[in-house]
Amino acid sequence: MNFLQKIKLVCLLAAVVFFNSSCGGSDTSNEPGETLEEGTIHVSADESFQPVIDSQIKVFESSYPNAKIIVHYKPEAECLKDFAVDSIRMVIATRGYTEAEENFFSDSLKLMPRKMTIAYDAISVIVNPASSDSMFTMAEIKDLLKGNLKKSLVPVFDGVKATSTVRFVIDSVLRGDQLGSNVVAARSSEGVIDYVSKNKDAVGFIGVSWIGNPQDSLQRSFLEKVKVAHIESTDNPGGYVQPYQANIYARRYPMVRDLVYTLKERNVGLGKGFANFLSGQRGQLIFRRAFLVPAKLSFNVRPATLRE
Repeated sequence: MNFLQKIKLVCLLAAVVFFNSSCGGSDTSNEPGETLEEGTIHVSADESFQPVIDSQIKVFESSYPNAKIIVHYKPEAECLKDFAVDSIRMVIATRGYTEAEENFFSDSLKLMPRKMTIAYDAISVIVNPASSDSMFTMAEIKDLLKGNLKKSLVPVFDGVKATSTVRFVIDSVLRGDQLGSNVVAARSSEGVIDYVSKNKDAVGFIGVSWIGNPQDSLQRSFLEKVKVAHIESTDNPGGYVQPYQANIYARRYPMVRDLVYTLKERNVGLGKGFANFLSGQRGQLIFRRAFLVPAKLSFNVRPATLRE
């Protein structure tokens, strides 16, 4: 190799190093080559919806082998903090962003997020199989949560302040009042089920996606350990209902909440593809088969006699 050829080679290598360094320092939300159906993204999801979100991801990834959804299950308050984390492409929780959070997206992250309600679920009340208390009015639920119920029952949650279940009962059931000192905090929804199964006086509060699907083998095993309580119907005083799909859909069951995704994506990529899947026919059918109520799919209720 002559001197001139050596000079050309050195210049070429320097150019390659400079180009790679420049590309490595760029800050983009989407990976090179990412599409609606391939790539890798991180999703932050409310732990109380883990069973149905796991099902969604399993079907999505089997349909698109080059797609990888890395999900981080957390209490809802931690999920909402991920609005500000650039590496989290999507947040799945019981609410979307507020106006103040939307302004943060626009001013600080320089992006316009998208949110959509994709399903409805309910807060299920579970009791020990040996318990004689399996029917509650909402007034009794409030007294139980505040520690004012005459019976020595113990409410159990998947945490005491940071979870969507706790936020729901404080906002929608207690109307801002605080939980009583009698509340017990388990580590997770599965921990609530385990605690209730071992304590006759325990009353657990969990998302219906943990025990609503009798066709799922894991949920069947949970239902063998606890029983689902009946709550006074919103449209029939003196009547009691369980969180079945029809009762969630008609809002006869009093503790219904939304499931919402917030998509934070600067360019169209895998996040958009997964969002389309969740709101599309297949994703909506997965919600229905998990015994939640799909928000974007027609839901027909046929007259029937239910033994609740």
